Amino acid sequence: MTSFADLHHGDSPLLLPNAWDHASAVALAGMGFAAIGTTSLGVAAAAGLPDGAAATRELTLRLARTLGAEPFLLSVDAEGGFSDDPDEVGELARELHAAGAAGINIEDGLGDAGLHAAKISAAKSAAPGLFVNARTDTYWQGDGAGTLQRLDAYQQAGADGVFVPGLSEPATITSLVRSLDVPLNILYSPTGPTLAQLGDLGVRRVSLGSLPYRRALGAALEAVADIRAGRPPRGPTPAYDEVAALSPPEAAFP
Repeated sequence: MTSFADLHHGDSPLLLPNAWDHASAVALAGMGFAAIGTTSLGVAAAAGLPDGAAATRELTLRLARTLGAEPFLLSVDAEGGFSDDPDEVGELARELHAAGAAGINIEDGLGDAGLHAAKISAAKSAAPGLFVNARTDTYWQGDGAGTLQRLDAYQQAGADGVFVPGLSEPATITSLVRSLDVPLNILYSPTGPTLAQLGDLGVRRVSLGSLPYRRALGAALEAVADIRAGRPPRGPTPAYDEVAALSPPEAAFP
């Protein structure tokens, strides 16, 4: 099997769809994706918990253990590592790798860059084979100031890739690509460059983030609204048996 790191160096960017449970991950893999990510928003919202508040560490580990044995590469969105203690983030990385995860995504939340670099270093030390994708929120929560300085600190700390959600301006993307020694990950935006255009700019990974989860929720609401209005629901609807087949028989309750 091609390694997760190798998928960042293909002829086109790695398109990483993000799942929130077993069924969504297996269904996405069934479309031919070699790697599946998770979305912290989807995992948190589905459980009635806040995103970005370090509330879903055990849920995230449980999902990783469920998906780690599946025949696709798994990258786990772990918010900020669910701790400000680098040793605890390192232990999380070790547990995720042991569960079968090939990658982890950890975000700085515009917090102290030195602390985030320490988390990255701890994760790589605890799980050298885990692909650490270091996210900065300089564009997600700010105006982009300090982006390159943060990314340089993170790659120096051992990050295998860096992630800048919220950035879609082509010239800035190109400038970052030229300044980095590791692959650049961009969050897809329906109003931003296409997948092909991002590839032409040098982007090596394009994540969908919470978009599939939000679209699924939107489709559910649309279907219910259609039925209430006397219309048949629009869009594709997988059959019951198709969804049931996404879970292995041994997982069924007696």
